[in-house]
Amino acid sequence: MNILSSVNAEPETIQTPTPAGHEITPRDRRFGREEGYNPGKYWQNGDPVATAFYNCLSLTFPRGEAFFIESVKAFRDHAPEKLQNEIRAFVKQEVIHSREHLALNRRVEENGYDASRIEQRITESLAMTEGRPKITNLAATMILEHFTAIMAQQFLANPQHWENSDEETADLWRWHALEEIEHKGVAYDTWLYATRDWSRRKRWQVKAVMMILITRNFWGNRWRDTLDLLAQDGITGWRVKMKLLKFLLFKPGIARAIIIPWCKFFLPGFHPWNEDDRHLIQRAESEYEAAITGRPATA
Repeated sequence: MNILSSVNAEPETIQTPTPAGHEITPRDRRFGREEGYNPGKYWQNGDPVATAFYNCLSLTFPRGEAFFIESVKAFRDHAPEKLQNEIRAFVKQEVIHSREHLALNRRVEENGYDASRIEQRITESLAMTEGRPKITNLAATMILEHFTAIMAQQFLANPQHWENSDEETADLWRWHALEEIEHKGVAYDTWLYATRDWSRRKRWQVKAVMMILITRNFWGNRWRDTLDLLAQDGITGWRVKMKLLKFLLFKPGIARAIIIPWCKFFLPGFHPWNEDDRHLIQRAESEYEAAITGRPATA
C-alpha cells in the first residue's frame, strides 16, 4: 500500500499537547487603508534587502494559505468536534490573512515591481500538489505551518525584525505572527488524527522526507524571489548576495534563529505546542492595543 494513501477517519478523541482551553480567535483587522497612506518603497528600515525579503514572503501567502485551507478542510468533517471547531477558526484566520497580504502585495506592485515571475514560481510549486492524495497535501501544509509558526515566534520575540519599520506594515506582520502562533497546532493535530492508523515510524519517515524537500524549496525560492525584486531596482551582484546572506544568518538572522526549532521537528514526540509561547500572543496583543489607544502596554 502507498504510504501516502488516504486513511479512514472516524471521529474519536485524540490527545495532544495543545493547551487545554486554548482558543483560536480570528481578529478582523485591516492595515494601510487610510487615504494617502504611503509607507515608502523601502518600508523596512529603508533597507532594500530586508524589504524585498518580506515583500516576496508576503507574495506567497494568498495562494499558499488557500492551499492550507483546502488541505485541512479535506479532513474536517470526520474529525472530532473540538478539532472541527479549531479548523473552522483556522480557516477564518487564514482567509483574513490572505486579504491583508493581497493589500500589501498591491502596494508592492504599485511601487513598480513586476511580481509575475515570483507568482509563476508559486503556481508551479502548488501545481506539484495537484492530483496527489489528500494526506500528502495535508503533510505539506503541516510542515509549512510549522515554518510559519517558528518564523512568527521570532517576529514577535526579536524586535530587530521591525526596527525602524513603517509602523502600519510592521503591525500587519505582528498581527499575522500572533495568529500563526495561536493556530500552530491545528494542521499538526489534523495530521495526527488523519494518520492515527499509521505506525510512529511510518509517520516519522513521511514527515521527515517531506520536511527536507520542502525546506530546500522554501529557502531556494525565497532566495531567488528576493534577488528578483532587488534586480528590478538595479541592485545585483555578489555584494547584494552577501547582504542577503548577512540578513538571513546574522542580523536579524531569521534563518539562523529557526535552526533549532526546525531540528526539533524531527524529534520523537514532537508537537508544535511542546513549546508554549502564548505569552508572545498576549504581549503582542497588549502592545497593539496600547498603540491604537495610547494607553501603556501591560505584560
